Amino acid sequence: MSKIKVGMTLPDFELSDENGVMHRLSELQGDQVMVLSLGRGEHCPRERQHQRELLKFYEWCSVAFTQLVTVLPNELHDVSKLKLSTGAHWTYLADSDLELQTALDIREYTDPIHAATVPHVLILSPGLKVEKIYVGYWFWGRPSVYRLWDDLEEVFRTLKADWDPTTQAAKAAWKKATANGKVLAHH
Repeated sequence: MSKIKVGMTLPDFELSDENGVMHRLSELQGDQVMVLSLGRGEHCPRERQHQRELLKFYEWCSVAFTQLVTVLPNELHDVSKLKLSTGAHWTYLADSDLELQTALDIREYTDPIHAATVPHVLILSPGLKVEKIYVGYWFWGRPSVYRLWDDLEEVFRTLKADWDPTTQAAKAAWKKATANGKVLAHH
């Protein structure tokens, strides 16, 4: 069993993108919710298919205060190759030293040829807090974009006091923020 648990704070790994630029997960997340795809590896046709399925999802993320990041256990060239071949525009990171894979104990021991990761998709609330875990060793264990939508609705409902702006509490919070000059822009 992996070391990933709901409620834990994920370590703030620093990994390079396909261009060699280093990024911390917390930097990419900012104050938003993050969907973190820990992929099996560039060699896997199921991984390519799942990343393609996330293309439409990414369009939604960009208007829904949600970050999408993919981490692969590959060298920069292979990470770039998968990103390009799927047409993705979100951040891809290389776990080329297998730091993340080792720390989270998600090495796929059944693959004798590749340093594959057991695929996981994590939903992280701000602060890298794990809210939901999917284990995608079998393809159907990976979440569909619609399942992610449902999960994100649940997370945002919990996080956002103004989820339903018609409530008296939401209206009072808005009035107080306006009076203090601290209106949050989210339109």
